[in-house]
Amino acid sequence: MDFSLILFLFLVVTGLIILVYRQFFEERELTLSTGNGKSQPVIVEYAKALFPVVLVVFLLRSFVVEPFRIPSGSMLSTLHTGDFILVNKFKYGIRLPVVNTKVFPISSPNRGDVMVFKYPKDPKLNFIKRVIGLPGDTLKYENKELFINGEKVTTVADGKYAFEQENMRGQSARQLIETIDGSSHRILVNDNVTRSLDMEVTVPEGHYFVMGDNRDHSNDSRYWRFVPEDHIVGHAFFIWFSWKTLSGGGVAWERIGSSIE
Repeated sequence: MDFSLILFLFLVVTGLIILVYRQFFEERELTLSTGNGKSQPVIVEYAKALFPVVLVVFLLRSFVVEPFRIPSGSMLSTLHTGDFILVNKFKYGIRLPVVNTKVFPISSPNRGDVMVFKYPKDPKLNFIKRVIGLPGDTLKYENKELFINGEKVTTVADGKYAFEQENMRGQSARQLIETIDGSSHRILVNDNVTRSLDMEVTVPEGHYFVMGDNRDHSNDSRYWRFVPEDHIVGHAFFIWFSWKTLSGGGVAWERIGSSIE
């Protein structure tokens, strides 16, 4: 179940407990109370203690910032498995929690943004990828090269990247600096992966085309096409914690406090 829905249901239940107690029982218990003071049912005491805390968490998580954990290597080398990130929930507009309906537009995703969204094939899952195509863009991916509206995206070689993940340990990939609309970030291209993902598409209105930075190990729009606007969760911008998933684990101190390119 969606965590936002769990928080919302918790708020409703605790709020109803407090409201019902105040409306129907509080005055009677005050009348019956002795000089030792009024005692409240345990469930009411817990509801009163937890309601404001959960309300603050719910409001912050719904409208300001939400934490996520990176579960896979699809965004290497930008984001590592075990990174804990913060997502700006209001950059792309204020949305009603749970139903995710935009009620106040602020801005739209830009090419190059790292965006969290609900996976179109299973909206219960959150995905994180980089925005490549905006509504109306024509995109072409051919021989591991990207073209946007007929222009080849500029890349510059940046050495080799050695994978540390269990399923790719011992492999390496070309690391490139890709520049889209003046924004630069690193991508990985593994020449040992030969499956064809060549395609040419036009992004429909109200949708976005996204790709992982680890281009040959990413389940993204090349497979299932577009992200509807109402599936957007927010803009990923900061790594607040990171835990190494290999070599016995441990805190990856060097990654904590990094902004996301």
